[in-house]
Amino acid sequence: MTGSSGFLGNNLILNFKNNYEIFRFKRNSKININQDVVLHLAGIAHDLKNTIDSEVYYEINTNLTVKIFDKFLKSNSSIFIFISSVKAVRDCYDKELDENVIAKPKTDYGKSKLIAEQYIFSKKLPKNKRVFVLRPCIIYGPGNKGNLNLLFNIVSKGIPWPLGSFDNKRSFCSVNNLIFIIEKLINSKNIPSGVYNVADDDPLSTNEIVNLINKSKNTKSIILKIPKKLISLFAKLGDFFPFPLNSERLDKLTNSYVVSNKKITRKLSNPLPENSKSGLLKIFKTFSKN
Repeated sequence: MTGSSGFLGNNLILNFKNNYEIFRFKRNSKININQDVVLHLAGIAHDLKNTIDSEVYYEINTNLTVKIFDKFLKSNSSIFIFISSVKAVRDCYDKELDENVIAKPKTDYGKSKLIAEQYIFSKKLPKNKRVFVLRPCIIYGPGNKGNLNLLFNIVSKGIPWPLGSFDNKRSFCSVNNLIFIIEKLINSKNIPSGVYNVADDDPLSTNEIVNLINKSKNTKSIILKIPKKLISLFAKLGDFFPFPLNSERLDKLTNSYVVSNKKITRKLSNPLPENSKSGLLKIFKTFSKN
């Protein structure tokens, strides 16, 4: 396992430690693969503050993946699982994103992940090996707050939510669902190699998330339906003045990004164990305690 100290790695170890023997690969160590399964989780995540040099994305997300995959091909290991991202395909998409959408990433994060994917599938795979590239959307779970924590902090202040007139849908990915899928890939011989999106079954609107945050705090939601044109005008002013809302933030809070999980769920013999509403509510309750 690479990336064992990260959010996903920590959660995988907690779930797998009693049933599997795990070898943790440390960065800058010599790459020796003697295990049956390679879980390649290590990567540089998308930097919202734009403080990471572009070369770092390609060094870690692309070059490290290439090195580890080459070692996998030469080893006796039978399964390679690479955690990529839906951002390797599109940063925004107004339809349902499935595995057939032509990849056009705009960020170095997405491009570096895509190049790694392309390298993996450019190699001839021996019959005794399987390769899975997983593209999760926004992952949530114990120990990971990220963008959801920013929204939680805004709503927790009791300020009325002003963007109620925007009707959007966004997909989320419970870390429990991702771990469930990874374990199925390891133990099932009937799931073929390939690229698979990973998302919960039910996308949610930002208004629904606001309601879940308030529910976790036992407070009442105050959602204002201010006309979209007025909100958009205010956001445009925020591009020039230090307002709390600008065009970029408005787009992130109100656009839709629905990810199809149909390809992977068809291959599973069981339904996903968690849905977004119950999963997010549980996580928001932990935020409230901190």
